[in-house]
Amino acid sequence: MTFEQLDLIAPILKAIQDKGYTTPTPIQSQAITPILAGRDILGCAQTGTGKTAAFAIPILQTLYKQKQAGHRSEKIKALIITPTRELAIQIGESFTAYGQGLGFRNTVLFGGVTQHGQTRKLRHGVDILIATPGRLLDLMNQGFVDLQGLTTFTLDEADRMLDMGFIHDIKKIIKKLPPKRQSLFFSATMPPSIVKLSQSLLTDPVRIDIAPQSTTAETVTQKLYLVERKDKKALLVHMLQDIARIPSALVFTRTKHGADKVAKFINASGIGAEAIHGNKSQNARQKALQNFKSNKTRVLVATDIAARGIDIKELSHVINFEIPNEPETYVHRIGRTGRAENSGIALSFCDREEVNYIHDIHKLINRQIPIENEHPFATDYIPPKRKKPTYQGPRNRGQAPRQKQRRRSWSKRR
Repeated sequence: MTFEQLDLIAPILKAIQDKGYTTPTPIQSQAITPILAGRDILGCAQTGTGKTAAFAIPILQTLYKQKQAGHRSEKIKALIITPTRELAIQIGESFTAYGQGLGFRNTVLFGGVTQHGQTRKLRHGVDILIATPGRLLDLMNQGFVDLQGLTTFTLDEADRMLDMGFIHDIKKIIKKLPPKRQSLFFSATMPPSIVKLSQSLLTDPVRIDIAPQSTTAETVTQKLYLVERKDKKALLVHMLQDIARIPSALVFTRTKHGADKVAKFINASGIGAEAIHGNKSQNARQKALQNFKSNKTRVLVATDIAARGIDIKELSHVINFEIPNEPETYVHRIGRTGRAENSGIALSFCDREEVNYIHDIHKLINRQIPIENEHPFATDYIPPKRKKPTYQGPRNRGQAPRQKQRRRSWSKRR
């Protein structure tokens, strides 16, 4: 299938061609047509599958046709809620790129900066609003945002939204939406809490499941490095010194403090690196991200939440400096590379205390990550396989097994 077969208007097709895309991804080919038909969508697709274009393109086309039919309004027509500032900015850039020549105004709302510039744009009029929940709710309460003219509502990265504690803000926002609207719901995973939220939001939705949450992209080569914790930083620097082998790398840590420490160590070794996490100011985060995208900085060290909005088409490597304690997070992390049909490499450093995390990942993705031993910090430690609990027969409540009871009694006789 090609984008021409999706019955898209000429300006959008030209914008797609200008970005170098010719074939829609599975989520795009399955979502665009029903969205254009006005259906609600429940979409489950892993990171890096093209979800943003899957809803941005049909929203733009629908609004354009409404305008051509004489339905003109100065009110906000489409609202997209997303969990992080970086992801909100990325979505805004996509709407700008695909909407060239259509005459729509979009703006992005997020916290961490003064609201003056954002409220000024709202006063001048906005057609498409992309926002993080906290800042949106704040400006709604101040009277700067009116959603009564809304025709399309999109909730993106719903699972991460709940993980970050935005569920109450989301419910408050939903109560302010007009009942007659089109709702689009996208999530990388579908745990029960997400399904329950979607049921309260959607009406007779089209369900789209592109890939199970346990799968990793086939375009990503995965390798596992068994290393002692004390040697992790040295191994990281050793690998990053080979520029030809690793031209760019997104390095993941579990904590904000850890991200700063790793970035500082890399810089001390003469390799340019910056850290990005929630404690950084918005300007600092955007500058670090832009430096990384423009190749001014070769290495970006990030926490999971901060990296959720990073979309770099030709990122060569993802390095898990620390193994995530949730296996789904591993899938999301390595989804930062191998995007848009490009190949990528995911390297994971595992110490003894993280072995159980690796077992959980293997179970989720239903495959073993190959172990790479050709490095100067390889350990001879072999991670044991998890033993399945064996059934020991019924026990009387509060008593030890009979065998142990007999052994203690024999000991007393001696």
